[in-house]
Formats: sequence, structure tokens, C-alpha cells
Amino acid sequence: MTKALQAAGGKPWRPGKMSTVLVAVLMTMPPLVVIFSGRIGDQAMWIKTAVDGIRGGTDDDVSFMKHPTTSHDKLLGGLLVDGFDQESCHSRYQSAAYRRNAGRRPSEHLVSKLRRHEDLQRRCGPGTAAYSAAVEQLKSGKSPAAAEASPEACRYLVSISYRGLGNRILAAASAFLYAMLTDRVLLVDPSNEMGELFCEPFAGTTWLLPPEFPLVGYQGFYLHTAERYGKMREDRVLRPDGGEAAAAAPPPAFAYIHLDYNQTDYDKLFFCDEDQRLLSSIQWLVMRTDSYIVPGLFLVDAFQDELAALFPERDAVFHHLGRYLFHPTNHVWGLVTRYYRGHLAWARRRVGIQVRVSSWEWESPEILRTITSCTQDEGLLPRVLDDTDQEPPATAAASARRGLRPSAVVITSLKSWYYEKMKGMYWERATESGEVVVFDQPSHEEQQMYGVRAHERKAWAEMYLLSTTDVLVTTGTSTFGYVAQGLGGLTPWVLPRREVNGTAPPCRRDMSMEPCFHVAPLYDCKRWEDAGKIVPHVRHCHDMPAGLKLVDRTEW
Repeated sequence: MTKALQAAGGKPWRPGKMSTVLVAVLMTMPPLVVIFSGRIGDQAMWIKTAVDGIRGGTDDDVSFMKHPTTSHDKLLGGLLVDGFDQESCHSRYQSAAYRRNAGRRPSEHLVSKLRRHEDLQRRCGPGTAAYSAAVEQLKSGKSPAAAEASPEACRYLVSISYRGLGNRILAAASAFLYAMLTDRVLLVDPSNEMGELFCEPFAGTTWLLPPEFPLVGYQGFYLHTAERYGKMREDRVLRPDGGEAAAAAPPPAFAYIHLDYNQTDYDKLFFCDEDQRLLSSIQWLVMRTDSYIVPGLFLVDAFQDELAALFPERDAVFHHLGRYLFHPTNHVWGLVTRYYRGHLAWARRRVGIQVRVSSWEWESPEILRTITSCTQDEGLLPRVLDDTDQEPPATAAASARRGLRPSAVVITSLKSWYYEKMKGMYWERATESGEVVVFDQPSHEEQQMYGVRAHERKAWAEMYLLSTTDVLVTTGTSTFGYVAQGLGGLTPWVLPRREVNGTAPPCRRDMSMEPCFHVAPLYDCKRWEDAGKIVPHVRHCHDMPAGLKLVDRTEW
């Protein structure tokens, strides 16, 4: 080793000189897999030294640093608008520089609709006279009757925030789309760190529900709530067919929309045209869901023309909504950018692997084999040689000398076992192509924790980091993966959940990057047909066959 170092122009190894050792090893052994540990600053120095050595003097340096974001890129094709204080939210205008995939371009109609909705949020949001008047009306116990309602009266949708972060993001995006479709102001329940994790999406106002909101205990609304819309429909307190009694009674002050996993058939009437007309007369709606209900909105006849104009590419709805709404706050953005610059920016290819397993399968050899075969069979990672003592072919070494940069793999999981096994495999064996592969895992929190600020920040940062990769492998039914794929505009390869007999089926490419609506309505409101066959762009999900998913290719 000492001779090799001296031949490379170095000196014999001494403690504290690890960067010198790394350069020599990489220059003489291209197939070696680099494994990092220690401080991020040290890792970043190692990375640059290693990449410079492998590159052989080419000028193909850290790509995102050499391509400043243009005004067009910064605003994501008009999805975003200028006018925010950039220091208060660094991520809003910097995010485009961290993705090679520029993403889909929003339709002109969506851009126009967003600008009009921003005006609505400012005109009717907290702190305005309109909001104060609406709150007083809510306290009165009734909505204004249709004959008495002012044309300037504002209507509101409150989105209750609960469960895991992925669920909360999908629920807030769904609520926002419904608010846009029905011209309602969206107010998000600020609990569960919603104000700590995300920048304000609307300039000049807030989307956070004020603490003095008069519906005390709204976070505890559930099946027992008297104002639950499904219950009022079941008890015929509200009737879409009208009638003298219904016409004479003023609409209730608010309705609670219950779209949780245990929703009843009456709750699912929310996705029916007649019920949407009935709901339009109620000034305040409070919605509880932890799901991505957007595919259900595409089943409502009254919304279909508008949705088609907003999203001509049906498989990009969350892609646009997510990039518009969810900007990491500065603390979270620091986690993202520090990791990105140290572990991903320099890579030839960035591969994201999201592993979500149940507590009884933390260390599953079957799932590990599925991950390995998926990434290698689909060409996402190079294959490794069977014989650990065998050197890679000479052609691979030659390609490495020509400047083949390493691939970087970021693995996210609550446990480190899958990362350690994948890292060990590529450390102990050379790749068939001679390609260097670098593995890392930002954190392993051991278990999901609710309401813990540091845990939530890491989770949000890791979702975002996955969205910056070039190719993505996710775990079926995981909302964590859904958010990452949508933000990144990536159609993932999906690792299926293990079957009852313990086997793990092979991965498969998903039909779109859209999230799956897990607890979807099973029927059309009048025809009692399969909801996955009613409109061409709503199909059953691969990872949750009872769920619904938006697709752009109608042949699925």
C-alpha cells in the first residue's frame, strides 16, 4: 500500500490523513464502493477528492452548481409567483436547482386559477373583515340563507391535520384542490407541526387556522359528531331533493365531512353531484381525511370539465399541487441542502430507495432480495460479481479511467438493516461494469413518532431528498413514497407488501406518479358501477387494488 501511495505521488499513511488514502485507492481501484461515515463536512471533502480522481481531469463538475436557476425555472413554469420574501423561505425559489428533472409544465388554466385563488385567500383570509363576519355567522349557529347571502360572502374549508406526515401532506393537497374547485378559502389545522414544516403558500395572508377559531374541539370531530354530513343525510336533516321543509330551513352553520377509513356509505355521498350542490349552500366545511381523495373528485360530474382544463395531464395533479403548496421551512431546507451537496450533487446517477416495512419484518431477507433484484434487473444499479475475489473486466476499469462518475444511492427507512446489507453487498463485491456505487442513509429513527418536531423535520427532509433523485424505488401503499414521487415527477418502481405466506412478489413499474386513494368509493352515485371503470383516467391501484389512481394512459 505504501508503494502504491508513493507511486501516486502521496506519502505513507498516517492517522489524520484519510483523504490522501482515499484518493490513492480510488485511482488504483475504480470498482471500489465508497462508504461514508463521520461528519458531513469531512464527507463532502472526501467526495470531491474522490470524484476529481475518478473523473481524470474532466470538467464535468457538480452539475447543479454550474447551471444557475433561470427566472422561468425558479417559478416552475408559472406555478409559483414572485413577491415572497426569499429570506423567509429559501426553498421556494431554490428548489428547481436541486432536481435534474424539470417536471411537468402547468397548464395556463391552472396558473390563472391559482392566481385567482390567491386573491380569494387574501380577500377572505384571517384578519380580514370578511373572515370576521364569517366567524360571527358561524357563532350564530346557522349559515346565511340563500336569499340573504351577500355575493361577497366568503366560504371556507378547514382541513384537520392528523396521522403521519405523508398522510397530512396528501390530505392538505386534496383539500386545496377541493377548495379551488368550489371557491372556498382553505384553512389548515396548524397542529402536528404544519406551521413548523411548511412555508406559507399564499403571499400576503396565512393558510393556518387562527387559534381563536370558535369550533372548540374540532380536532376531535368523528362519527359521533352531530354535524357530520353523512349523519345529517342519513337522518334526512339535509335532503338534496329539497321539499318545503328543507326549503324553509336555513342551512346549518357548518358541516363536518368525515372521509376517514371508517366512513359510511352516507359519508361517501360527498362524491355525488346532488350532494355537492347541497354542500355549496353551507358556509363552513370541516374536512377530516388522511387520504388523497383527488381521484374521487374526478368522479363528480360537475367537476370533470374544470379538472380536465386544469390538468390536461391527469397523472400530474399532485405533482403540480405539491410543488405549489409544500415548501420546506428554512431549518428543514438546511437539512436537505447539506445532505444533497455532500451526498448527491456530484453523482452521475442518483437512486432513491424508500423501504417501509412492518414491525415484524424489520430484517426480512425476502424483502432484501426483492430490493436487490428490482434495482439490478431494472438497470437502476449495476450487478455485482458472484465471486468476491474476482476482479472486474478490463473494459470496466478502462471506462472508469475515462471518467465514469459514481452513482449515489440514498436509502430511507426507520431501520438501518436494509442499508447495511446493500452497502455491504457493494463493498464486498465488485460490480460487473466496474462502476462505483456510494450508499448512504440520512437517518434511522427506529420507529415512527408522532408530534416529535425533530422526527418530523427529518421525515420531511428525507421525502424531499428522495424527490431529487433520478430514479426511485418505493414501498407499496406508503404515503411517504407517494409524496416523494409526486414532488419529483418520478414514476417509481414499487416494492409490493409481503403476502400472507411471507413471500415478496417482484417489483413493478407503477402506472403513474400519482398517489393512490386508499379508501375510495366503490360505486358511482347512481349507477352502482365499479368506480375504477367510470371515467378513463381513474383506475385501480397496483399496490392497493381497492383504491383508485389517476393515470394519463387510458389503456391501463
